[in-house]
Amino acid sequence: MRVRSIGALLLTGALVLLPTTAAHADTIRAQQWALEALDADRAWATTKGEGITVAVLDTGVDGTHPDLRDNVLKGKDMIGFGARQGDTAWARHGTNMAGIIAGHGHGPGRADGVLGIAPGAKILPVRVILEDGDKSRTKARNTRGTALADGIRWAADHGADVINMSLGDDSESAHADAREDAAVQYALRKGVVVVASAGNGGEKGDHISYPAAYPGVIAVTAVDRYGARASFSTRRWYATVSAPGDDILMAGPDREYYKGWGTSAAAAFASGVVALVRSAHPDLDPAQIKRLLEDTAEDSPSGGRDDSFGYGFINPVAAIEKGAGIKSAAAPAYPKKYFGPGPSKKEAGSGPSSWFGLAVGALGAGLLVAATVLWRRGTGRL
Repeated sequence: MRVRSIGALLLTGALVLLPTTAAHADTIRAQQWALEALDADRAWATTKGEGITVAVLDTGVDGTHPDLRDNVLKGKDMIGFGARQGDTAWARHGTNMAGIIAGHGHGPGRADGVLGIAPGAKILPVRVILEDGDKSRTKARNTRGTALADGIRWAADHGADVINMSLGDDSESAHADAREDAAVQYALRKGVVVVASAGNGGEKGDHISYPAAYPGVIAVTAVDRYGARASFSTRRWYATVSAPGDDILMAGPDREYYKGWGTSAAAAFASGVVALVRSAHPDLDPAQIKRLLEDTAEDSPSGGRDDSFGYGFINPVAAIEKGAGIKSAAAPAYPKKYFGPGPSKKEAGSGPSSWFGLAVGALGAGLLVAATVLWRRGTGRL
């Protein structure tokens, strides 16, 4: 099976794919070192991400790919122009990321092709950027803020449990966009976990990358198969956790398989891990899940956190296990001293329907007793 090697760069809101030397592989699965590093088999003993939808905000996703068939939902194109399905410059990067998240392989026993970290999850594709080879890419740059912000809101309103953004602007002129920031906060308020790549500027000045730097986002840096920081991975204060991002096997819409690198891949792995955690613990909110990933990360840097690795290497098994002991933030925490449990079903069926009703009933009874006592005193009878 032919495997091509590519590099992925995040640049001014779009992705640049750089072809390098072609390679051959005996098998695809043997090269998926990231699944072993993430201890995927142990995590899958609990869940494979069933019941969870991950929105992939990217260049589109080829839902007919054998490794993704039946796992891709009907999505939305927020760009509205550029390459179409079947063109060379369509859905390459988005399909790469979708395979990392929810690839399920193909063939007898699904033994061939790419396995994602959450093969039981569904993918909701939202096209918000164009491929580097798309002739309309320059035009698309002018729509980035609107397309991405609208895409985040659309995903949050159409069933996404997790939003993966393996994209960003880490150019020297990068700046926060109020529309994007507001859209991220909108998604978080709706209970959607938001994940983004930290940026590929580690060798180009470590410029801040958006949307990774927006509050509440799980920003993911990249490590290699030895656990070392990938040289291209941006080092910044917003780094949350690290994940595999170098020498990663990916499925392309042309039915080829590629080896690539970038914090794009790292973010996709993190989104897949979040899908596993949400599947196991659906009541946890985005803030709890982010904290859970931080608290359970392994190989934590000295001092607990740094800009290269965040809190450490993401650990799905530990997160799933520890998540079982966390109570949902949605549960009210009113002290019983001030708020009783309310009437029981028996009380509700045989007496007043509320504490207000009980109070009114008690007041009425008291007035009746007082009136009776006064009447009896007036007649000389007690």
